[in-house]
Amino acid sequence: MRLALKLGWLAASLWCATWCAVAAAQPAAGPVHLLWPDGAPGAERRHGEPETVRDTYVSNIHDPSVTVVAADPRHANGAAVVIAPGGGHRMLVWMNEGMVAARALNRVGVTAFVLKYRLARDEGSTYSIERDAAADMRRAVRWVRAHAAEYKIDPQRVGVMGFSAGGELATLVADHAAPAPAGKPDAVDRYSARPDFQVLVYPGPLGVPATAATAAPPAFIVAGSNDKCCAPPSIALYQQLIAAGVSAELHLYADTDHAFNMGQRSERLSDVHWPDRLADWLADGGWLVPGGGKAGVPSPAVVK
Repeated sequence: MRLALKLGWLAASLWCATWCAVAAAQPAAGPVHLLWPDGAPGAERRHGEPETVRDTYVSNIHDPSVTVVAADPRHANGAAVVIAPGGGHRMLVWMNEGMVAARALNRVGVTAFVLKYRLARDEGSTYSIERDAAADMRRAVRWVRAHAAEYKIDPQRVGVMGFSAGGELATLVADHAAPAPAGKPDAVDRYSARPDFQVLVYPGPLGVPATAATAAPPAFIVAGSNDKCCAPPSIALYQQLIAAGVSAELHLYADTDHAFNMGQRSERLSDVHWPDRLADWLADGGWLVPGGGKAGVPSPAVVK
C-alpha cells in the first residue's frame, strides 16, 4: 500500500514537474484592443457593459475586441491570423477555440488576434450574424492591417480562422463580397477587410454556398466525417472553391464528430495531429515566409 502511494506520488510529481513548468512558462496574452473605442455601430448604448465569463466561456459581448497573442520574436515571420472561436453564436469557447489555437499558431511563427464578436443568439440579443458579427470580423482584419507596423505584421499575409459558428464568420468575410463599413468610416476602414487566406474548422452552414467564390482566398478546411452539422457545408464549400479555381485543401477525419478543437479533446491520433496539417499547408502556401504567400509550392508532375 505504501509502495503504491509512493509510486503514485512520484508519478504525480513527475507529471507536475513537466507540465506545471510548461504552463508556468507560457507567456501571458498581450493587450486587448476594442475594435471601436467609442462603441460598435448599433451597440453604442451598451458600450462598456461587462462581459459574462463562466468557466472558460464568454458571453454578453457588446464591445468587440481582439486579444493579441504574439509569436516569439525569435521566429515570428510576419504572418497574422484573426481567430473567431465558436459557441453557436450564444457564447465563445474562449480557451479551447481561441487561446489554444493562438498558441498553436505561435509555434509556427504566426501572431494571432483572438476575436470577441457580438453574439446574435445570446439571451436577449438584438444582433445579427450577417450584419453585426461578420462586421466585427471584417473590422478585426482591417484593424490588424492598420496596426501592422506596430506588431511587425505583413499586411499582405493576414488570414482568418474560425471554429464552427466562428467558421461561419470566416466564410462570410472570405467568400462573400464585403458591404460598406458599418458606422461612420474612420482611418481603420481605409484598409481591406478581405483576408489573404482562410482556415475553416468544422464551419457551420451559414455562408455556404459562397456568393463570391472566384474572388475567395486560398482555403484550408477541416471537419469530422461524423459531423452531421458541419461536414456537408465543408464538402460543399470545398467543391465550390475548387470549381472556381481557388486553391483549397480539405481534411475529413474518420469517426470524428463536432468540436474536436485543436485536437486536445480527442484520443484519435489523426485528430490530435490535424494542426500539423495546417502548419504544412501554411508552409506550402508561402504564408510563413516574409514576402511570401503569392503562390504555393507546386507539386511535381506525375511520371508514368
